[in-house]
Amino acid sequence: MKIAVTGKGGVGKTTFAATLARLYAAEGRPVLAADVDPDANLGLALGFDEETLDSIVPISKMRKLVEERTGATAGNQFYHLNPKVDDIPEKYGKVCNGVRLLVLGTVETGGGGCVCPEHVMLKRIINNLVLRREDVVILDMEAGLEHLGRGTTEGVDAFIVVIEPGARSVQTYKNVKRLASDLGVAQVKVVANKVRNEEDEEFIRSKITAEDLLGMIHYNTEVIDADRQGKSPYDFSETVTAEIRKIKDKIDQNSIL
Repeated sequence: MKIAVTGKGGVGKTTFAATLARLYAAEGRPVLAADVDPDANLGLALGFDEETLDSIVPISKMRKLVEERTGATAGNQFYHLNPKVDDIPEKYGKVCNGVRLLVLGTVETGGGGCVCPEHVMLKRIINNLVLRREDVVILDMEAGLEHLGRGTTEGVDAFIVVIEPGARSVQTYKNVKRLASDLGVAQVKVVANKVRNEEDEEFIRSKITAEDLLGMIHYNTEVIDADRQGKSPYDFSETVTAEIRKIKDKIDQNSIL
């Protein structure tokens, strides 16, 4: 199962991605969570301590490693398009609460036409993660749509777009669904977060088809409290965890991924 979690900034995609990873790990499944957001904070949401997180350097920032694996240097414009990366998760990943975290980062100068060594490296790593047949792989993508233009998420089983009750958030889902088809990803599902009341629920159901809607997570100040205390929402809010567990059960029961 290989899932890319995306959405516009501030919708709560990292909270969802981390809690989903913890739920699968609690079942004894091998779980690899990859942080592909330049504002990397998936580790905190998984329950890592700050000291461990401060010691992690994103793969995209490991210039020496990128040079070693791709052959790219300041004086060499030619580099390998298929670098060795199969050892990266075990060598550079950190484990906490049964989840292996790999902080990939992103290529700041990337775009639709970026073929720089760092981009090649990241894309190759993600492609390799997709081939890890026994693992549950959850990618916490950068906010927005730029990663779709880079093509780094080709081969995932599905995109899960986290939205909130609002027109702009719904538009992000529509854009992801349109662009995902270009990558050959047919499954684009939605999780509605920060749902406050019945009016919000009705809005979501009026904009998202029942087939695409995996479930809703209601607004809960415990998520804010968990973040303030540097704790994982999984350990702090039974209510939010229970709602995400229902979404996970729907994923498993429907075999959509």
